[in-house]
Amino acid sequence: MTGSARGRTGVSRYGERVPLVAAAVCPHPPLLVPEVAGAAAGELDDLRAACDRAVARLLAAGAEQILLIGGGPETVRFGAADYGSLRAFGVDRYVRLWKTNCAGGERLPLSLTVGAWLIGRSGRDVPRFAEAVAVEAAPQECAALGAELARRAEARTALLVLGDGSACRGEKSPGYDDPRAEAYDAGVARALATTDVDALLGLDPGLSAELKVAGRAPWQVLAGAARAAGGDWRGELTYDAAPYGVAYLVASWERA
Repeated sequence: MTGSARGRTGVSRYGERVPLVAAAVCPHPPLLVPEVAGAAAGELDDLRAACDRAVARLLAAGAEQILLIGGGPETVRFGAADYGSLRAFGVDRYVRLWKTNCAGGERLPLSLTVGAWLIGRSGRDVPRFAEAVAVEAAPQECAALGAELARRAEARTALLVLGDGSACRGEKSPGYDDPRAEAYDAGVARALATTDVDALLGLDPGLSAELKVAGRAPWQVLAGAARAAGGDWRGELTYDAAPYGVAYLVASWERA
């Protein structure tokens, strides 16, 4: 499933065009990490492979740096030496964003911890940074943050956007069954496949919270960044399923 969108051309503060070159959207369940999943790791092999392919496409886009965007308790920028931990999920392991030095701290939320794990899994030593957006941030705040990130880029930048869909897909789901969940997830899937920034920015925060959606705010940051960067975008949705009653979507956005 593919699509394209158009916006105005992005420029750097020096007046030279420095576009966002690509974006990837992946979910961030801790079970994506095989050590966390244990004997059940094979149940998410297809999802793990889809995420690996999305990251590979991201790295192949000629980016000079990767910016990870995920939900967290507050909107905050992280340092390149910050890291997250999987200890809360039974694995005594730290996941570093990029650099290893004493300046970093255990600060990354789950979304960015899994994102850092995905990038690290690629084996590529590309400079990477991270920004959390408050999960309760209003759509206009998310759009403004995305536009700021696009304007702030001083090098060719690719975005890795982390976020899960609804957690209400069936009676055994974390949020129990909600008949609105499937339609909500289908709308997000269409928007990601067609790079429909208006549809992403139109996601309702209240409904998203009721459906226990973890990706609403990060997706809206992506939409704000793509709109501010401008140009033509082509999208492809490569994974769309709800194992364990949670919607997981994987997509790639590239310059058309």
